[in-house]
Amino acid sequence: MGLRGRTVVLTGASGGIGAALVAGLVDAGATVLAVGRDPVKLNTMVHRHRPGAVVPVTADLGTPEGRAAVVARAASMSPSLLVIAHAQGAFGLFEEQSDADIARLLQTNLVAPMLLIRALLPWLQKQPEAAVVAVGSTFGALAFPGFAAYSASKFGLRGLIEALGREYAEGPVRFQYLSPRATRTAFNTAAVDALNAELKTAQDEPADVAQQLIACIRRGDRRRQLGWPEKFFARLNGAFPALIDRALRAQLPTVRRHARAASPAPTGETA
Repeated sequence: MGLRGRTVVLTGASGGIGAALVAGLVDAGATVLAVGRDPVKLNTMVHRHRPGAVVPVTADLGTPEGRAAVVARAASMSPSLLVIAHAQGAFGLFEEQSDADIARLLQTNLVAPMLLIRALLPWLQKQPEAAVVAVGSTFGALAFPGFAAYSASKFGLRGLIEALGREYAEGPVRFQYLSPRATRTAFNTAAVDALNAELKTAQDEPADVAQQLIACIRRGDRRRQLGWPEKFFARLNGAFPALIDRALRAQLPTVRRHARAASPAPTGETA
């Protein structure tokens, strides 16, 4: 898929990976409908790029009004690419997370993308070639202690994209689930950063992740896990989950210690 001249609807545009994706897509010649909840960051982004390249939409995708605002603006721009790059994180022990926290997490990470895709699908289907790209997570293929609700939301998103890819296999819209590994952005709380440091988890820079994602979009990769050994462990978990169970059990005391230090409240929207 060539990107020059395309209109891209990008959610989570004001986040770390989202902002890097905006820059990469604009450099590739696309016009980006940048969706986020921070109007200051979005307006700053508008002035950072060539005139008309970034169209900001301030919206909370967890609400019907927010989704309607995105659809109304996108409908006038003939989009051919929807990139779901927003997410809400929640690191902590499952038993300490409130009902409201878990419901909000699933609403943001799974329900809102599902409803937005359905609302924009008629417009995407009008194009000779189009794509829906979900920016997932390693935890959408390898569930991790301390991230139970977050993993559930990403597993659900992966299932949604995979099912839609099969349901619309004969149409012009391609569905892609692309999974970055840990990325150095404000999405990570101090507790997550401390856990990653102790476990020696590799972290990528947002610009590098964005370039890899854009390459996957151009190639049309239906599914892709970024990073090594994350790619290996995700596949191993699918084939031999008991091996991963044993490996993660050894790390459980470390995860619990950092999870107890984490605030039970979800982190902010980013990507």
